Amino acid sequence: MSNSVAVVTGGLGGIGTEISRKLANSGYTVVATTFNKKVEKSDEWLAEQKEAGFDFLVEEADVTDFEACGEMIKQVEDTVGPINVLVNCAGITRDSFLKNMDESKWDAVLSTNLDGVYNMTKNVLDFMLSRQFGRIINISSVNGQRGQFGQTNYSAAKAGMHGFTMALAQEVARKGITVNSVSPGYIATSMVMGIDEDIRDELISQIPMQRMGKPTEIANTVNFLASNQADYITGANIPVNGGLFTSF
Repeated sequence: MSNSVAVVTGGLGGIGTEISRKLANSGYTVVATTFNKKVEKSDEWLAEQKEAGFDFLVEEADVTDFEACGEMIKQVEDTVGPINVLVNCAGITRDSFLKNMDESKWDAVLSTNLDGVYNMTKNVLDFMLSRQFGRIINISSVNGQRGQFGQTNYSAAKAGMHGFTMALAQEVARKGITVNSVSPGYIATSMVMGIDEDIRDELISQIPMQRMGKPTEIANTVNFLASNQADYITGANIPVNGGLFTSF
């Protein structure tokens, strides 16, 4: 595994960081991607991770740009090593009731959260096919399963991610490549914990486990799907939501 690379888009975010750490602990060389190193303060992030004992690489690529994704993936393959794991974790929100949602809010969310999955996956797929091995893991959302007020754009994109997952899983199942989704519920990232306490308490009251999830709990699920223990799992969606939404 030491020569195996895992690419995590949105790797500098709260969930992305924990995924990166977990995969590193499993022996992967982790490349975290950012749309802009300066905006996301990648140098500070790298220093924090190094202090915690993690030696990551950061590459810049806007997931909405197909050519930029291709160039980044080729560079990683040429200079770092074979990308055996791709985690599509990059995502944004532009919440608004549909009656007030202008086209820019729709386009921004769909192009990042859904087109970004295509742009990254399409560019890495030939490399995985040539090796007859790969793990593609898409970070969807509970709101892609159940919908959410004010999130028609986000819910559509996250539901679309799993449709993509199920279809691609069938296409590459004979080629040693698995494709799965993970759908987090409400996770206690710094962004979520910054929400007004009354609103957070209301959210938690809806969760049967009566708590928010931890970023490490998403990372543990991703790490399992990336491992050989999950060889026979493909086209699946793994909910990690404390019972907020259940289905089969």
